[in-house]
Amino acid sequence: MKLRCLAVFLSCLGALLWIGAAQAQAPSANGGAASVQVRPFGDVAVRPQREAPAAVVPRNQARVAAEVAGTLLRWRVDAGASVRRGELLAEIDPTDFRLERDRAQAAVQATQARLALAQTQWQRTRELVAQNFLSQEALNQRETELKLLQAELAAHRAQLATAERALARTRIAAPFAATVSQRLAQAGEYVAPGTVLYVLTETGAAEVSAQLAPQDVASLRSASDPRFEAGGRRTVALKLLRVAGAVTAPARTVEVRLAPLQAVLPGTEGRLLWTEDRAHVPPALIVRRDRRLGVFTVVQGKARFVPLPAAQEGRAAVAALPPDALVVVSGQAALQDGARVSIDR
Repeated sequence: MKLRCLAVFLSCLGALLWIGAAQAQAPSANGGAASVQVRPFGDVAVRPQREAPAAVVPRNQARVAAEVAGTLLRWRVDAGASVRRGELLAEIDPTDFRLERDRAQAAVQATQARLALAQTQWQRTRELVAQNFLSQEALNQRETELKLLQAELAAHRAQLATAERALARTRIAAPFAATVSQRLAQAGEYVAPGTVLYVLTETGAAEVSAQLAPQDVASLRSASDPRFEAGGRRTVALKLLRVAGAVTAPARTVEVRLAPLQAVLPGTEGRLLWTEDRAHVPPALIVRRDRRLGVFTVVQGKARFVPLPAAQEGRAAVAALPPDALVVVSGQAALQDGARVSIDR
């Protein structure tokens, strides 16, 4: 009985060995080609969403200072108030400046009277010279006096304009529509030119500022929907204004400025969001070959490795492929460039 079992076992083992040898000698059903699955690039391409920390910054933040010396009579607005362009903020004692203006005005009037007399004398001298009652030298002397008085009048008028300008500077006004961030003015305090009285933050021209990696700038330029998200709730559409022409150190980033299409308070922090307008290869399809990252396509039954220069591990990468290009979506891990492939339907 044992001999019969042993014989049956050896017979089965021989059969199995014969089948294995036959399979090894038989040609492969797909001719040695690797089996892969493919899809058109247009079907698998993604357009990832990018984001970067951002903040709303005022276009202007002015430290409004006194331009003339004097005692501060009164201040008109306090911190936190909103002011219109040209609205009065504070007043400096104008007494001395009014007196200086009046002196300059009196000097102008006196010179104008003397100039009128000189013009009359010049005209009379000219008539007498024409009648040969006076010499040409007398006329030249009158002309010189007339020109000197004209120059003197111009100087006094300049002094008057300077005095009027100084008087106007005793009233400190808002240079633009703004919010008062700080009030440093104190009534009764003597201030010198350059003493900061107010810090104003412009409210009507805020911009969104963000720091981007240099490789992300191109995608933001081509994006059609940049937006600012504040606090995970409100989203405001943006328009790209400008990109800095230099990389900041040591962060190695580029500053971008965008204009919000709706009112946003300066100082608000949030995120800059945008969707890539260029087609990207999903990260799962990207493989490394010869120290380069890329994707495999199928062209005329052969695998073709397409390098993606801007690709990074674990991130979708831009690919300049036509929408109908056949991209390998399964089986790419074992492929080599130029290998014959069999498309698994």
